[in-house]
Amino acid sequence: MATPSSLGLQVQEERGPDPPIARLSTARTAFVGRTLRGPVNRPTLIKNFAEFQHAFGGLWQPSTLGYAVEHFFDNGGREALIVRVVNGARSTTLTLNAGGAKMTLQALSPGTREFLRASVDYDNIPADDATRFNLTVQRVRVPGGSHVEDQEIFPGLSIVPGDARHVPVVLARSELIQLAGDVPAQRPDRTVDAGGNRAAGYVSSGADGDDGAPLTDYDLIGSEIDRTGIFALQNADYFNLLCVPPLSREQDVGPSVLWVAARYCKEHRALLIVDPPSGWHTADDALLAMRDWTCATEDALMYFPRILAHDKLRGHFESFAPCGAVAGMLARTDEASPLWAPAKLEEAVLRPGYRPTCLVAEDRRVLLALRGVNTLQAVRSVARIGVKPRTLAAGAAGAADWQSLTARRLALFILNSVECGTRWALTAEAEAQLGVAERVAAQVRIFFEGLYESGAFAARRMEEAFFVVCDRRINTAASTAAGAHAGEFRLLIGFTFRGRADFHSFRISHSAAGSKVQPVTLNRLSLAEYCPEELEWVNRLASQLDPP
Repeated sequence: MATPSSLGLQVQEERGPDPPIARLSTARTAFVGRTLRGPVNRPTLIKNFAEFQHAFGGLWQPSTLGYAVEHFFDNGGREALIVRVVNGARSTTLTLNAGGAKMTLQALSPGTREFLRASVDYDNIPADDATRFNLTVQRVRVPGGSHVEDQEIFPGLSIVPGDARHVPVVLARSELIQLAGDVPAQRPDRTVDAGGNRAAGYVSSGADGDDGAPLTDYDLIGSEIDRTGIFALQNADYFNLLCVPPLSREQDVGPSVLWVAARYCKEHRALLIVDPPSGWHTADDALLAMRDWTCATEDALMYFPRILAHDKLRGHFESFAPCGAVAGMLARTDEASPLWAPAKLEEAVLRPGYRPTCLVAEDRRVLLALRGVNTLQAVRSVARIGVKPRTLAAGAAGAADWQSLTARRLALFILNSVECGTRWALTAEAEAQLGVAERVAAQVRIFFEGLYESGAFAARRMEEAFFVVCDRRINTAASTAAGAHAGEFRLLIGFTFRGRADFHSFRISHSAAGSKVQPVTLNRLSLAEYCPEELEWVNRLASQLDPP
């Protein structure tokens, strides 16, 4: 057989172009709070309210989170991450007879509304094998009902330790159930119907579940080590907005929750939506309270006032915290036009069926905006004074641009997209690592060029809008050739808004420990010798990068 080498030919596989950096969502919203049922401290992505009802039980009067999620989707939301938090909730159990012993199963999701049933049969099990059985577990809508919402089937389970199908090994992958206690020495008995003449019966879970006590601020904050509460979002890929609805209809979350949530958002390139306190009944109440407001940060935003919405459980309109409706409204406007479009400067308008709890006069609306508080409206009016949406920085922002909600959201969108789109540099094969820095830089430039052509920066020239540095100053020669396998792969980017000369600069690092984005201060002393084609109008930029 003739081979390329025997014919004197050299065959070289060509590498295709690197995939473009995807533009991530700008309004994926995380909700942290109490729900009727569902997985605990595990972010779950849902796309509509029907999925929320299926996974978390829908509306529940003791919980404000369900209403916030409903308002989110009603006002145009598309993607929600739900983190269920509990305070002492207990899971229901069901017991299978196993000869003279018992095998106890426990629901993974605690609460009184997790209705499970289990069935045991020996179908397709050899008659001489008394160690194996088949288990079917179902979640039903109501106790004793036949409407199955979820089902898991585990064929050929074994009670023999060390077997690949040993009961605890297989059930560790279940989304509904877990083993509580030891595996009995005898396999579970076949379940039969009430008549006892057919192998088609089920054993239902008991009434020993408990919904737990109302949440406290400490439950919402959770533990960074255990990844509970707000820190459960460590298990999520990314999110853009964070809603922490009030503890109850009468009790707001405390300032400790706001500070921890805002700091977490800062570290994960997201924004916290802060609800106006329930005691702010009028614009004058809000203006007076803002004099002593302590949570002034560019990593949060607020819309005033609260909203009136129909409570489907109580059958009439009630006042609700607006965070869910605000997140949905932002998602809806993002669908209609990009972040940087002129439409973003329009006032916030709720969808029909929702209205603010009070009217805000034009002069109060402007004064609130100066303090970083935006105003919700039920209808648009050309007579209103145009006020750009703001963050809660209120003069305390690290940069003047970060007082603008539009600019802040655009910056976070860029950072999230670039950080996620360049992770491949960490896992590239060693033989393909040569030139990885150039490939990453080219990939990021194409991403920025697309934004520039779409009008994201409003700069006169492309080189005045952004820069990308991925050279020997950022990465050593060894790491450039061997990529992240040598330690840490770094990328420096900068961009500006409205064509101003001041750049917002960030260093993106990828390593085995994960990815990190840090703002940096650039000394303008020596960039021209490295990237004259990108910043020809800037003479020099220092190679020294220091976090501000």
